[in-house]
Amino acid sequence: MPTSHADGRVEVLALEGMPEIAPGDDLAAAILESLEGTPGALPLRADDVLVVTQKVVSKAEGAIVDLTTIEPRAEVVEFARRWDRDPRQLEVVLREARRVVRMENGVLITVTPHGFVCANGGVDASNVGPASGSIVTLLPRDPDASAAGIRIAVRERHAIDVPVIVSDSFGRPWRWGIVDVAIGVSGLAPLEDLRGTVDHDGRVMRSTIRAVADEIASAAELGLGKIAGRPVALVRGASFARAEGSIRDVLMPESFDLFR
Repeated sequence: MPTSHADGRVEVLALEGMPEIAPGDDLAAAILESLEGTPGALPLRADDVLVVTQKVVSKAEGAIVDLTTIEPRAEVVEFARRWDRDPRQLEVVLREARRVVRMENGVLITVTPHGFVCANGGVDASNVGPASGSIVTLLPRDPDASAAGIRIAVRERHAIDVPVIVSDSFGRPWRWGIVDVAIGVSGLAPLEDLRGTVDHDGRVMRSTIRAVADEIASAAELGLGKIAGRPVALVRGASFARAEGSIRDVLMPESFDLFR
């Protein structure tokens, strides 16, 4: 059964004191220290979810590329020159792509090895730390496993099973702006399928599936911000179902996709 907050309130608590993360760092240990140093975070509760941004996960796991080592192909150099892009970063995007969906008007949309359809394949040059400008981060190779490792560490330290979401910023078709969504989950079902249940008026819902993990990730981002240097949040009071879910559950089969 989904957890729920009795008064309908959801709280977001950005964790304090997270250090700059470098490849090889023990991210789970840093999160635990930050969790224990943030007023109001402890004791952990049954309706808590930890949301960890992709950037720190990728840096800890060494999912980074030194752009000084990248030699872009000629067509990438021309595309980058025309649209004022860094050709080295575009070359990394293409190397990481399972498939290129669109490469027009300075925009590169690809399918990642995980099956995500996103701009620049999740390759990102922002908030990368002291080496900004010369490195980019890639998406974690297995974000579900990344989330699971953090979940296990928290459970071992605090004897409570707190679900974990790894989040990243994605754009939306036909709308300006980005929102944070889940790219990895552990300990909760990322979707709530309401098809076949009745709504408040007694009508049977036939197509409603809530993107629970995405909603929690977006809520967390409102507390974290993009430039505040706060990569981890505790979301308290959200409704979710405990399960050994996977981010693969949210990926729509291409046969259902009307836009590719």
